[in-house]
Amino acid sequence: MKFLIAGLGNIGDEYANTRHNIGFAVLDALAASLNVSFLPGRYASVANAKFKGKPLVMIKPATYMNLSGKAVRYWLEAEKIPIENLLIVSDDLDLDSGVLRMKRNGSGGSHNGLNHIIEILGTTELPRLRFGIGGNFAKGFQVDYVLGQWTKTEEKILTPKVLTAVEMIKSFTTIGIDRTMNLYNNR
Repeated sequence: MKFLIAGLGNIGDEYANTRHNIGFAVLDALAASLNVSFLPGRYASVANAKFKGKPLVMIKPATYMNLSGKAVRYWLEAEKIPIENLLIVSDDLDLDSGVLRMKRNGSGGSHNGLNHIIEILGTTELPRLRFGIGGNFAKGFQVDYVLGQWTKTEEKILTPKVLTAVEMIKSFTTIGIDRTMNLYNNR
């Protein structure tokens, strides 16, 4: 049983350490915990690992956030991974900074990356791990906020929450989404 873990973000130095790139940061931490590195691949940087005997294909799409579905669809098909074994890791404006929520399905809301994946795959039945980035911005400044750097206060919250997100991903691959949600959501 193989899994595809897709961390959403934007490529390029100008996007490093921004709120919108938390999916990349979580996948970097996951790869480090499994002693693997990302290499250039089709539509994404890719790392392959095993966790408790389960193959994991980890991708950081190189298509930019708004076209994430192209990379996700390609790797699902190339690796013959069923959608229920896909986990998308993304930022979420509707959750306070550092709040983690795993969901089985739902709309993409205002998240263009999730919306593109839903459009390309033709379903809202997509397991995802939502990483709260808060919504502390003035009306009309959403883009500036999500593409902005983490504040010092947010960075203090960030490190332990990234490690918890890594635990949640590993849990998803071993005990499934329902038990993982019961263990970690609302914690």
